[in-house]
Amino acid sequence: MLVERGIQVMNFEVVGDAYAIASNYLRTTGAIPHTMVTDERLLRIIIRMFQHGEYNRLKLANKAIAEFEARIAA
Repeated sequence: MLVERGIQVMNFEVVGDAYAIASNYLRTTGAIPHTMVTDERLLRIIIRMFQHGEYNRLKLANKAIAEFEARIAA
């Protein structure tokens, strides 16, 4: 993550990797369709978690999967 003059800059590699992991799993389980279109709900979850301090791509993916599935079930 880059920090310059007190402004947090998002690390797109971490967010992108977390999204790829989570979306692959959710596509495999059928929770999201098999398309090349980005699922905005999943991406928003990952970005929010990243902005709140979670920088580990695997933890981001796992937490995002859990939250996404919980929202679907509700």
